[in-house]
Amino acid sequence: MSRKKDKLRKSAGANAALTRRDFLRGASVAVSGGLVVGTATTTASPAGATPIVGPGAVPITLRINGRLHKLKLEPRVTLLDALRNHLDMTGAKKVCDRATCGACTVILDGKPVYACSVLAIEAQGKEIVTIEGLVTGGKLHPVMTAFVEHDAQQCGFCTPGFVMATKAFLDRNPTPTLEDVEKGLGGNLCRCGAYVGIRHAVLDASRRMKGGSTHA
Repeated sequence: MSRKKDKLRKSAGANAALTRRDFLRGASVAVSGGLVVGTATTTASPAGATPIVGPGAVPITLRINGRLHKLKLEPRVTLLDALRNHLDMTGAKKVCDRATCGACTVILDGKPVYACSVLAIEAQGKEIVTIEGLVTGGKLHPVMTAFVEHDAQQCGFCTPGFVMATKAFLDRNPTPTLEDVEKGLGGNLCRCGAYVGIRHAVLDASRRMKGGSTHA
Protein backbone atom coordinates (compact mmCIF):
# COMPACT_ATOMS: atom_id res chain seq x y z
CA MET A 1 0.00 0.00 0.00
CA SER A 2 2.81 2.39 0.93
CA ARG A 3 4.59 1.56 -2.34
CA LYS A 4 1.53 2.63 -4.34
CA LYS A 5 1.39 5.93 -2.42
CA ASP A 6 5.09 6.58 -3.15
CA LYS A 7 4.54 5.97 -6.85
CA LEU A 8 1.53 8.29 -6.88
CA ARG A 9 3.51 11.04 -5.11
CA LYS A 10 6.43 10.72 -7.57
CA SER A 11 4.09 10.76 -10.52
CA ALA A 12 2.27 13.83 -9.19
CA GLY A 13 5.60 15.60 -8.58
CA ALA A 14 6.79 14.80 -12.08
CA ASN A 15 3.57 16.07 -13.61
CA ALA A 16 3.76 19.22 -11.48
CA ALA A 17 7.37 19.84 -12.55
CA LEU A 18 6.47 19.37 -16.19
CA THR A 19 3.55 21.69 -15.82
CA ARG A 20 5.75 24.43 -14.30
CA ARG A 21 8.37 24.05 -17.03
CA ASP A 22 5.72 24.12 -19.71
CA PHE A 23 4.20 27.22 -18.16
CA LEU A 24 7.54 29.05 -17.97
CA ARG A 25 8.44 28.01 -21.50
CA GLY A 26 5.14 29.24 -22.81
CA ALA A 27 5.40 32.49 -20.87
CA SER A 28 8.88 33.23 -22.25
CA VAL A 29 7.69 32.62 -25.80
CA ALA A 30 4.72 34.90 -25.24
CA VAL A 31 6.89 37.68 -23.76
CA SER A 32 9.54 37.48 -26.47
CA GLY A 33 6.84 37.38 -29.10
CA GLY A 34 5.27 40.47 -27.57
CA LEU A 35 8.62 42.26 -27.65
CA VAL A 36 9.15 41.41 -31.29
CA VAL A 37 5.72 42.67 -32.19
CA GLY A 38 6.24 45.84 -30.12
CA THR A 39 9.60 46.58 -31.73
CA ALA A 40 8.22 46.11 -35.22
CA THR A 41 5.39 48.48 -34.41
CA THR A 42 7.58 51.28 -33.05
CA THR A 43 10.10 51.16 -35.88
CA ALA A 44 7.55 51.02 -38.64
CA SER A 45 7.22 54.37 -40.44
CA PRO A 46 3.69 55.75 -40.66
CA ALA A 47 2.23 56.29 -44.09
CA GLY A 48 3.35 59.57 -45.66
CA ALA A 49 6.25 60.08 -43.22
CA THR A 50 9.58 61.50 -44.38
CA PRO A 51 11.82 58.58 -45.38
CA ILE A 52 14.77 57.86 -43.10
CA VAL A 53 18.14 58.84 -44.59
CA GLY A 54 21.71 57.98 -43.67
CA PRO A 55 23.86 57.06 -41.95
CA GLY A 56 26.00 57.61 -45.04
CA ALA A 57 26.37 60.89 -46.92
CA VAL A 58 23.32 62.13 -48.81
CA PRO A 59 22.95 65.01 -51.28
CA ILE A 60 21.63 68.25 -49.80
CA THR A 61 21.26 71.80 -51.11
CA LEU A 62 21.73 74.88 -48.96
CA ARG A 63 20.86 78.45 -49.92
CA ILE A 64 23.47 80.65 -48.26
CA ASN A 65 23.76 84.40 -48.79
CA GLY A 66 21.61 84.15 -51.89
CA ARG A 67 23.58 81.33 -53.54
CA LEU A 68 22.81 77.62 -53.79
CA HIS A 69 25.44 75.15 -52.58
CA LYS A 70 25.14 71.42 -53.36
CA LEU A 71 26.85 69.10 -50.88
CA LYS A 72 27.00 65.45 -49.86
CA LEU A 73 26.88 65.18 -46.09
CA GLU A 74 25.97 62.69 -43.42
CA PRO A 75 22.61 63.63 -41.85
CA ARG A 76 24.34 64.18 -38.48
CA VAL A 77 26.50 67.07 -39.77
CA THR A 78 25.53 70.39 -38.21
CA LEU A 79 25.03 73.57 -40.19
CA LEU A 80 28.09 75.03 -38.44
CA ASP A 81 30.33 72.15 -39.53
CA ALA A 82 28.91 72.31 -43.06
CA LEU A 83 29.75 76.00 -43.26
CA ARG A 84 33.24 75.76 -41.78
CA ASN A 85 34.48 72.35 -42.95
CA HIS A 86 32.76 71.95 -46.32
CA LEU A 87 32.17 75.47 -47.63
CA ASP A 88 35.14 77.32 -46.09
CA MET A 89 32.82 79.90 -44.51
CA THR A 90 34.65 80.31 -41.22
CA GLY A 91 33.00 83.50 -39.97
CA ALA A 92 30.72 81.61 -37.59
CA LYS A 93 32.98 80.37 -34.78
CA LYS A 94 32.92 76.95 -33.13
CA VAL A 95 33.43 77.77 -29.47
CA CYS A 96 31.16 75.97 -26.97
CA ASP A 97 29.49 73.68 -29.55
CA ARG A 98 26.64 73.36 -27.03
CA ALA A 99 24.21 76.14 -28.06
CA THR A 100 25.33 78.27 -25.12
CA CYS A 101 27.71 81.05 -26.20
CA GLY A 102 26.21 82.31 -29.48
CA ALA A 103 29.53 82.60 -31.34
CA CYS A 104 28.12 80.52 -34.20
CA THR A 105 24.95 82.60 -34.68
CA VAL A 106 23.60 82.82 -38.23
CA ILE A 107 20.25 84.04 -39.54
CA LEU A 108 17.84 81.36 -40.72
CA ASP A 109 14.70 82.64 -42.44
CA GLY A 110 15.08 85.94 -40.62
CA LYS A 111 15.65 84.45 -37.17
CA PRO A 112 18.98 84.17 -35.31
CA VAL A 113 19.92 80.55 -34.58
CA TYR A 114 22.91 78.71 -33.17
CA ALA A 115 24.41 76.95 -36.19
CA CYS A 116 25.94 74.31 -33.90
CA SER A 117 22.46 73.11 -32.91
CA VAL A 118 20.87 72.97 -36.38
CA LEU A 119 21.47 70.02 -38.69
CA ALA A 120 22.54 71.04 -42.18
CA ILE A 121 19.91 68.74 -43.66
CA GLU A 122 17.22 70.59 -41.68
CA ALA A 123 18.31 73.93 -43.14
CA GLN A 124 17.39 72.92 -46.68
CA GLY A 125 14.80 75.16 -48.30
CA LYS A 126 15.57 78.01 -45.88
CA GLU A 127 17.39 81.28 -46.45
CA ILE A 128 20.68 81.20 -44.56
CA VAL A 129 22.64 84.40 -43.96
CA THR A 130 26.14 84.29 -42.50
CA ILE A 131 28.44 87.14 -41.57
CA GLU A 132 30.14 86.74 -44.95
CA GLY A 133 26.86 87.79 -46.55
CA LEU A 134 26.72 91.14 -44.75
CA VAL A 135 29.50 92.63 -46.87
CA THR A 136 28.22 93.90 -50.22
CA GLY A 137 30.51 95.31 -52.86
CA GLY A 138 33.37 95.50 -50.38
CA LYS A 139 31.30 97.73 -48.09
CA LEU A 140 30.74 96.75 -44.47
CA HIS A 141 27.24 96.49 -43.07
CA PRO A 142 26.37 99.35 -40.66
CA VAL A 143 26.44 96.89 -37.74
CA MET A 144 30.00 95.91 -38.63
CA THR A 145 31.09 99.52 -38.92
CA ALA A 146 29.55 100.37 -35.55
CA PHE A 147 31.33 97.44 -33.89
CA VAL A 148 34.66 98.64 -35.27
CA GLU A 149 34.19 102.27 -34.28
CA HIS A 150 33.02 101.46 -30.75
CA ASP A 151 35.81 98.92 -30.19
CA ALA A 152 33.15 96.32 -29.41
CA GLN A 153 35.54 93.37 -29.49
CA GLN A 154 38.75 92.06 -27.98
CA CYS A 155 39.70 88.48 -28.91
CA GLY A 156 37.03 88.47 -31.63
CA PHE A 157 35.70 84.94 -31.19
CA CYS A 158 32.26 86.15 -30.11
CA THR A 159 32.11 89.08 -32.56
CA PRO A 160 30.62 87.35 -35.65
CA GLY A 161 27.84 85.88 -33.52
CA PHE A 162 27.11 89.24 -31.90
CA VAL A 163 27.05 90.97 -35.29
CA MET A 164 24.57 88.45 -36.70
CA ALA A 165 22.42 88.54 -33.56
CA THR A 166 22.46 92.35 -33.71
CA LYS A 167 21.41 92.37 -37.37
CA ALA A 168 18.46 90.07 -36.64
CA PHE A 169 17.59 92.06 -33.51
CA LEU A 170 17.56 95.43 -35.29
CA ASP A 171 15.49 94.01 -38.15
CA ARG A 172 12.82 93.23 -35.55
CA ASN A 173 13.38 96.24 -33.31
CA PRO A 174 14.86 99.16 -35.29
CA THR A 175 14.58 101.67 -32.42
CA PRO A 176 15.76 99.86 -29.28
CA THR A 177 16.57 101.26 -25.87
CA LEU A 178 19.66 100.22 -23.94
CA GLU A 179 17.48 97.87 -21.89
CA ASP A 180 16.08 96.37 -25.10
CA VAL A 181 19.61 95.70 -26.33
CA GLU A 182 20.62 93.98 -23.09
CA LYS A 183 17.60 91.67 -23.27
CA GLY A 184 17.66 91.18 -27.03
CA LEU A 185 21.28 89.99 -27.09
CA GLY A 186 21.04 87.91 -23.92
CA GLY A 187 21.76 84.73 -25.88
CA ASN A 188 25.29 85.80 -26.80
CA LEU A 189 28.26 85.77 -24.42
CA CYS A 190 31.58 87.64 -24.48
CA ARG A 191 34.32 86.19 -22.27
CA CYS A 192 36.39 89.35 -22.69
CA GLY A 193 33.56 91.41 -21.21
CA ALA A 194 33.25 93.95 -24.04
CA TYR A 195 29.55 94.41 -23.31
CA VAL A 196 29.67 98.20 -22.90
CA GLY A 197 31.17 98.70 -26.34
CA ILE A 198 28.79 96.14 -27.85
CA ARG A 199 25.70 97.85 -26.44
CA HIS A 200 26.77 101.27 -27.70
CA ALA A 201 27.62 99.74 -31.08
CA VAL A 202 24.11 98.30 -31.36
CA LEU A 203 22.50 101.66 -30.54
CA ASP A 204 24.79 103.38 -33.04
CA ALA A 205 24.01 100.77 -35.70
CA SER A 206 20.29 101.37 -35.24
CA ARG A 207 20.84 105.05 -36.10
CA ARG A 208 23.11 104.20 -39.01
CA MET A 209 20.54 101.83 -40.49
CA LYS A 210 17.94 104.60 -40.32
CA GLY A 211 20.31 107.19 -41.81
CA GLY A 212 20.57 109.20 -38.60
CA SER A 213 23.49 110.44 -36.56
CA THR A 214 26.27 107.90 -36.11
CA HIS A 215 27.48 109.08 -32.71
CA ALA A 216 25.88 109.11 -29.29
